[in-house]
Amino acid sequence: MKIDKSLMTGSTTMLILKLLDNDDMYGYQMIDELERRSENVFTLKAGTLYPILHNLEQQGMIESYDQASESGRPRKYYRITKRGKELFQEKKTEWTAYTSIVNQVLGGSNYGIT
Repeated sequence: MKIDKSLMTGSTTMLILKLLDNDDMYGYQMIDELERRSENVFTLKAGTLYPILHNLEQQGMIESYDQASESGRPRKYYRITKRGKELFQEKKTEWTAYTSIVNQVLGGSNYGIT
């Protein structure tokens, strides 16, 4: 199924925080995991992901640390902070309210939408 990428724009931060709410991850791992969980509907490019991670880190929503990878080279991992968990809950609540209203409009027979 092809989905307009502009629909994802408002939810990207929430999706990243959700990934980190489960496990600490490095950037490309987040990209792969998001693709896997969404059955390749959500695909992020590194050039999109890393600025979001940088902004979230500056805001204190996530923090990063280096950890050696299998190749021995350090890899930057990210983890969600308490503030990030709070932001995730706020975004999730907003998303639930938004999708509920959209579904209400789409499901309503008085709106001429079928």
